[in-house]
Amino acid sequence: MGAVLADEGVAAADRDVTTRAEKLARERDPLRRAALLLGPGFITGAADDDPSGIGTYAVAGASLGLATLWTALLTFPLMAAVQNICSRIGQVSGTGLAGILREHYPRWVLYPAVGLVVVANTVNVGADVGAIADAAGIVIGSPVPWLVVPIALGLLALQIFAGFQTIERIVKFLTFALLAYVVDAVLVHPPLGETLRATVVPTISLDRDYIVTIVAILGTTISPYLFFWQTSNEVEEERAAGRLTRAERRGASPLELRIATLDVNVGMFISNLVMYFVILATALTLNANGKTDISTGADAAQALRPLAGDLAGIVFAIGMIGTGLLAIPVLAGSSAYAVSETFGWREGLDQNWHRAKPFYAVVAAATLVGLLIPFTGVKPIDALFFTSVLNGVAAPPLLVLVMLAARDPRVMGGQTIGPVLTVLGWTVTVAMFLALAVLAFSFLGR
Repeated sequence: MGAVLADEGVAAADRDVTTRAEKLARERDPLRRAALLLGPGFITGAADDDPSGIGTYAVAGASLGLATLWTALLTFPLMAAVQNICSRIGQVSGTGLAGILREHYPRWVLYPAVGLVVVANTVNVGADVGAIADAAGIVIGSPVPWLVVPIALGLLALQIFAGFQTIERIVKFLTFALLAYVVDAVLVHPPLGETLRATVVPTISLDRDYIVTIVAILGTTISPYLFFWQTSNEVEEERAAGRLTRAERRGASPLELRIATLDVNVGMFISNLVMYFVILATALTLNANGKTDISTGADAAQALRPLAGDLAGIVFAIGMIGTGLLAIPVLAGSSAYAVSETFGWREGLDQNWHRAKPFYAVVAAATLVGLLIPFTGVKPIDALFFTSVLNGVAAPPLLVLVMLAARDPRVMGGQTIGPVLTVLGWTVTVAMFLALAVLAFSFLGR
């Protein structure tokens, strides 16, 4: 890859280096090149493993053992396809997803979809803040429910007063928390033969709990808020590089698209790897010892301690704290991007709050309303199930609009997505409609 980047970056040497592609083409230090390569796609993938996602995977492993381990292979190409399409839309069009949908597609679809995403994100923020406090209590050794307040206020201050590049650096650093789940999987000493078989041979079952769990995994990994975050962060990155107008941001070079593809694929791979290890660790400890009744990732961390040792439980809890701190700004930020672009407001985490008050008002509302949820007495598992339902309802129609936009020359000019992404994208869309149908059937069958 280095030679290709160097060759395609020769033209960049004759002018000031501003874009990530140009910086990467110039950079020779391997570690710095790796850091430059990992951008919006990497952050999106890491944010997908928030405490609610970790809780879903932990519940799957505890209740069904290794039966859902194969879903990590299934969801990787689906996730990567969707986020690559969203990345391509942001790079080529020069604007965020909601702004594109507002300009070209029906408002009667856009408004309800954005509304559902904002409500789901807000509830998810509340569940994640509560999960961080629960996990901190496990690490400290005693409950600290009041911790939700400084956590939420600190993250809100970060988003309002820190610039986009500062936030991006902090979020990248927090992704190291994901290593906790790799460590946990090593600590439980998985049997290689059984693990490999469960990974590559799908378990087929018509059991209702199994089907609902598969739907929950799909809904957790392919979440609508990530669509908005990915496109808007591509735009933010171009603004940070000095492309301040939409005309300057339109179009993308082959090098820029190639770098973005690598970035997204690495992010989605890491996201699925973490999912895999969480299911594996909880299946081989909790399920194997009959502890199948857990509701959250914090429950899993607590239950792991007597089975796999205090270290395993504490490492799991530390991972939840880091991923929660990473995901909450993404959830609140994606809500703000979606609402601001829908109504044509000035938006962006690099904007001074005086110049983008409505944008930051949405960030504040999503964070502060989410902060109240842990104090309402609503069970975390109920809140997470509610968000799964909302995401399941919002994702399919949004995916249709994403696919139409990605193939629309009015949006993409001469850089519409190719046949591979088109086939994969529509496959994901059909799969999400089927998941929604299964979810509806599970409700009606109660």
